[in-house]
Amino acid sequence: MSMLSRVADRLYWMARYLERAEDTARLTQAYTHLIMDIPDGSEPGWEILVSILDAEAAYAEHFRVFNELNVLKFLIADTDNPGGISTSVRNARENVRTTRDVLPGEVWEHVNELYLYTRENAERSVGRRNRHEFLRQVIARCQMINGMMMSTLCRDHAYRFIKVGHMLERADMATRVIDVGAGALLGVDRHHPAVDPLIWASLLQSLSAMGTYRRTIGPLVEAESVVEFVFQDASLPRSVRFCLNGIRQELVPLHNNREALKVLDRTRRKLSRFKADTASREQLHRFIDGFQVELNTLSEIISRTWFSPPQE
Repeated sequence: MSMLSRVADRLYWMARYLERAEDTARLTQAYTHLIMDIPDGSEPGWEILVSILDAEAAYAEHFRVFNELNVLKFLIADTDNPGGISTSVRNARENVRTTRDVLPGEVWEHVNELYLYTRENAERSVGRRNRHEFLRQVIARCQMINGMMMSTLCRDHAYRFIKVGHMLERADMATRVIDVGAGALLGVDRHHPAVDPLIWASLLQSLSAMGTYRRTIGPLVEAESVVEFVFQDASLPRSVRFCLNGIRQELVPLHNNREALKVLDRTRRKLSRFKADTASREQLHRFIDGFQVELNTLSEIISRTWFSPPQE
């Protein structure tokens, strides 16, 4: 593998791991607030977070019971959980450490500081007392690092692979956020219809999209409108369509992009054809499962075309 491929691979995964850490923190924060807002007896349960992240097998290796303490320890502090915050930050740091010559020095400094912060504070932040501040810090620090890279990097191939990794991870998490809503509503007590807007509003907040939703759609938070907005709004930076369009923009200038663009354009067409207003929640869940398969296929093609071997 050439030096260029090796560097591109590490930059791509650095971006994915940073986005994964931020998005997992956002999702955990939103769900914590949701659980506290929902009426007693209507809570959807903490196991939803594990299933949405496709982490049941990893969870079962360490925990037997799904409760708040176990699930939050798994998501925040478990260094064996490949999708957890601590693991994602550690992996991002390792990828930055080996590509320091192509990134601004400040990026390494801030990623290393994020790593030290999570290592020192993750375990004590599983409980509710410290959890909010820990998650807030992770989100803010990841945003600062991403903003620093976007404002200082030359628009070359290194930048493009960072953007592709960033957008692909974000698109994947956006679909998982919607799946949280659908999964939660499938499991709650239907005697509490007021629960529905609480769930969807909380998930919009996890995407920093509540204000934009109200300005674009209106004050009523309804399932079909939220799904359509998060999937299809081309101007929302955390929408699936925005991310797919961004990925395409960065892939077009690259050589050997034909296979990746073919899968990406097929995925974009599937997204365009999906109608949230006529889909049941079971159909929504199945669509998201299939859509995530497409995103995984795209990731595999990117790794096979420009990097070798792919990371997990």
